[in-house]
Amino acid sequence: MAHPKNRQSKTRTRKRRTHYTATAPNVSTCPTTGQPHMFHRAHWHEGKLYYKGKVVMEREEA
Repeated sequence: MAHPKNRQSKTRTRKRRTHYTATAPNVSTCPTTGQPHMFHRAHWHEGKLYYKGKVVMEREEA
């Protein structure tokens, strides 16, 4: 099995990992409202919370 001869410092490890660049988040449109939102996330539209095209909850009027 491979084992490093010397320990790598936290700084050196983190420097190597900084080169990873994240991709832009995926955005979809709601089939009911037509609003853009992130995948697998609920979104508010006109006082209602939608998830997978269905109303999950309504905002209370104070």
